[in-house]
Amino acid sequence: MILTLTPNPSLDRTYEVPSLDRGEVIRATGDRMDPGGKGVNVSRAVAAAGAETLAVLPLGGAPGALVAQLLDEQGIKVAPVWVAGQTRSNIAVAEPDGTLTKINAAGPELTGVEAELLLSAVRERSAGADWIACCGSLPRGLAPSWYADLVARAHAAGARIALDTSGPALLAALAERPDVVKPNAEELAEAVGRPLATVGDAVKAAEELRELGARAVLASLGADGQLLVDDSGAYFASAPVDAVRSNVGAGDSSLAGFLIAGGTGAPALASAVAHGAAAVQLPGSAMPTPSDLAPDAVTVTSEVPMDRVLTEPVSEPVS
Repeated sequence: MILTLTPNPSLDRTYEVPSLDRGEVIRATGDRMDPGGKGVNVSRAVAAAGAETLAVLPLGGAPGALVAQLLDEQGIKVAPVWVAGQTRSNIAVAEPDGTLTKINAAGPELTGVEAELLLSAVRERSAGADWIACCGSLPRGLAPSWYADLVARAHAAGARIALDTSGPALLAALAERPDVVKPNAEELAEAVGRPLATVGDAVKAAEELRELGARAVLASLGADGQLLVDDSGAYFASAPVDAVRSNVGAGDSSLAGFLIAGGTGAPALASAVAHGAAAVQLPGSAMPTPSDLAPDAVTVTSEVPMDRVLTEPVSEPVS
């Protein structure tokens, strides 16, 4: 069972449009509404794969109630922590060429009591969980050290932690040795404070995160593929994609695929890439089912192409 924690969930509305013309009335050619947030998406991907999951998340107001309803309709068990503020609503606009414009709201500010209730909910529900996936940004009211506290408590209880966050929250948590962290290229560049131009640059950055405490680093490099750097070395994997329809939740689907396959080694990396490649070819934040996957199309190697120039190099670290 994979337990997910999403400290700042959302109600996500995705609109497909012929083109995004500023100042014009645009008629959508398709739309969908999904429960959102990185951990929520991981739970949705795990459930779509037929595995067991439980989503722990703070919810508030009518949007929060709708998130809980949508998750329940998808057969996902939810452990809500009801808070005073309203769950945020996000908007994504998808164009035919795969360009995605996102408008993300800030979300509610959690009180100290609500933050502690969230930690308690994870502790109370984590018995029997194979992994706890802690994902996404921290809402207002939670200090950057909040994830570090959670990782420490989870390890004390014998649980394995997968962490997908960025910035100060990621750096603070590394000291508590999360079992795997999953940055994308921009987040990786931000963490080490320098640009990434090649796959080799990304490998070196991942190794630095391991030196800071991460036991393994699963790094998404966009169209180029994914890296896994752990105690056994470095692995690189990629898969062909016919057409990108939406990349919303693709990284979350990758993390789900990685954890479903055990969360360690080359086979888990292959599963991560298969899930991510399938997700970008689906509308909105739809998550792939087993029939969407093409595992035979994934290539995994320990001979990492260090000199390969990234298709989308990170020229300046995110600030």
